[in-house]
Amino acid sequence: MFNYLRKRFTSHIRERSRRRARLVSKDGRCNIEFGNVEQSRFVFLIDIWTTILDLRWRYKMTIFISAFLGSWFLFGLLWYVVAYIHKDLPEFNPSINHTPCVENINGLTSAFLFSLETQVTIGYGFRCVTEQCATAIFLLIFQSILGVIINSFMCGAILAKISRSKNRAKTITFSKNAVISKRGGKLCLLIRVANLRKSLLIGSHIYGKLLKTTITPEGETIILDQVNIEFVVDAGNENLFFISPLTIYHIIDKNSPFFHMAAETILQQDFELVVFLDGTVEATSATCQVRTSYIPEEVLWGYRFAPIVSKTKEGKYRVDFQNFSKTVAVETPHCAFCLCNEKEAKAKEKKGYDNPGFVLSEVSETSDTKM
Repeated sequence: MFNYLRKRFTSHIRERSRRRARLVSKDGRCNIEFGNVEQSRFVFLIDIWTTILDLRWRYKMTIFISAFLGSWFLFGLLWYVVAYIHKDLPEFNPSINHTPCVENINGLTSAFLFSLETQVTIGYGFRCVTEQCATAIFLLIFQSILGVIINSFMCGAILAKISRSKNRAKTITFSKNAVISKRGGKLCLLIRVANLRKSLLIGSHIYGKLLKTTITPEGETIILDQVNIEFVVDAGNENLFFISPLTIYHIIDKNSPFFHMAAETILQQDFELVVFLDGTVEATSATCQVRTSYIPEEVLWGYRFAPIVSKTKEGKYRVDFQNFSKTVAVETPHCAFCLCNEKEAKAKEKKGYDNPGFVLSEVSETSDTKM
């Protein structure tokens, strides 16, 4: 019992460690961090627009609220200083004929309210700038211009964050597993992908990268070495008509990195298959990229996907997403190398071979027959 629990615990830890080693998660996020970067973080402030867009919503909203509240409070202090220097506050007991820089500023609270009204152009009319103070007029112009800049930048950042094509990628889904089976007489690795919206992705292109650790002939170890994986559908891998779920496949031939893998050894391999789908969003004309990944445990050898598209009696096509990731066991060759040898053997059987040592000798027939 103890040995059984230890094996289960060891296999669980190994599986968790293998999952943590995934570079790209199933939803497309990259699991990578940068260390000992020589450049300072000031370079991110130079490209402040991209930095703001890449922030999470909680940080973005914190900056959004802080930018407005901070500017209102800062200019409220400046308006209070102007009123204090000009002795417009009630504690200075101004005379009846005294003309203040700003009407009806009695303290810091009223100065903050005037700053708020000025920057967001509310204009209640109770507090206003007079022509007696040039400093107040200059401050009013400066706050109005700066308020427009802050408002444009922050509202533009919120709008750009909402309309990013990254959100469109969430409505593109891949099958949970990849399968390996015969298709068109060839051994193929198949993946199913679906568009959950009725709007299309224009100019769609799909491809893959196989990430693995390789050792060069010089003895150099390359971690995350990338190998191109070509995926196609029956009509090619570009300009996909993405109105219904598609089954894309990679032909496992002699040039494929899966050629020397077999059903028994694929789980022992250490690789990660990353699949990319690029396209242009039809509604916004923005470029969109969707990605996912598969590790050896998620590649099922000897299976195919269950049918998903049917036609109703009314003549409409129906997509049943309940079978989207459902697989069915089918008869599949043990390995691509075995299938290739089998085809070559069958091809040789159909061919004839000349024997140069063979000589046809004529035999004369005798007409005499002995009884």
